[in-house]
Amino acid sequence: MTSTDEELVARSVGGDADSFNQLVLRWERPIYALAYRTIGREEEARDVCQETFLRAYRALPRFRGQAKFSSWLYRIALNLCRDWIRRERRAPMLQPPEDVDLMDLAVSTEPTESIEDLVARRDLTRLVEQAMEHLPEEQRTAIVLKEYHGLTFQEIADVVGCPLSTVKTRLYQGLTVLRRELAKTAGGRVA
Repeated sequence: MTSTDEELVARSVGGDADSFNQLVLRWERPIYALAYRTIGREEEARDVCQETFLRAYRALPRFRGQAKFSSWLYRIALNLCRDWIRRERRAPMLQPPEDVDLMDLAVSTEPTESIEDLVARRDLTRLVEQAMEHLPEEQRTAIVLKEYHGLTFQEIADVVGCPLSTVKTRLYQGLTVLRRELAKTAGGRVA
């Protein structure tokens, strides 16, 4: 039977290193994905991911469970991403990972997806990434956490440390700007 995050945290605090390793295995991909979507650089996203778990491990005895473990972890990762962006003093850039091969993408798609559908999906993804660059950091973060990571409004509020109504406003405004940017770049073809 799979243990909950809270059970694994309790065992980790009690000295069970394997429990923390299970948490890392469970959350490594989502944290990396968040860092990559925020920073847009593969190697730096890996560094942020690693540093997130290092800081979480060190701070685990102080984790009180007032928020979900995942929300706490996302907050650590977002703070590290913001620190990196401030340090670099540049806007996040979205670049495709160097090791992505078109053939791998084609093999990993649904068997019913045609090459034309694959190319159209990749083009749309590129347009969305470019449009996301025009958003303020707060709106971009809200969209990434909601749409890419599936967090609830309350979980996002916990992660970013703001009221629920602010999260909803940021998401609504961000999606509005995103739609407008997509309509401009796609020549009005995006609804």
